Amino acid sequence: MERVLVIGPCGAGKSTLSTDLARRLSLPVHHLDRLHWHPGWVEGDKDELIEELAAITAGERWLIDGNYGGTMAQRLKRADTVVYLDFPIGLCFWRALKRIWTWRGRSRPDMSEGCPERFDLAFLAYILRWNQGPRPRTEAALEGFAGELIRLKNPQALQDWLARLPKRH
Repeated sequence: MERVLVIGPCGAGKSTLSTDLARRLSLPVHHLDRLHWHPGWVEGDKDELIEELAAITAGERWLIDGNYGGTMAQRLKRADTVVYLDFPIGLCFWRALKRIWTWRGRSRPDMSEGCPERFDLAFLAYILRWNQGPRPRTEAALEGFAGELIRLKNPQALQDWLARLPKRH
C-alpha cells in the first residue's frame, strides 16, 4: 500500500482512519475536504483541485481521504489500494450527528481552518441519499479498478483488518 484512497459515506470515519493509516504506513495524508474548502465554507475551484490532485498523485507515496466523485477516476488511475468503508447509512448518519455536536463551532483537524463544524440539513440529506446517488456512482467508478479493493462493511470488520496489517518500521 503505497498509493491509497480511503472512500465511503460521510460519517463512516474516513478521516479518522486515514490519519491512523497514514501514520501506520508512513504515508503523507491528504484530506480532500481540506483541499476543497476555504475559510468561511467557500468552495474551491474544481480545476484547482484537479491540479492539486495531479501533483499529489504524481508522487509515489500518498494517502487521499474522501470521495469527490468528479475526481475519483483521476485518483483511481494512480492508486494501488482502495479502502472502502461501506458502512450502514444509519450508522454514518448517527456518527455525522455526533461529529457535528462534538466539533460544533470548531474546525476539525481534517478540515480547512475557518470552516467550523455546523448543523447543515443539506449535508445530512446527502448522507441519507447515499444509496440512491453517490453509492451507484462510486460502485461504477470502482468497476475498472485494477488495484486492491478492501471493502469493509462495519466497524468490527475495520478493526479486524487493522489488527492484521503488518507493522512498518
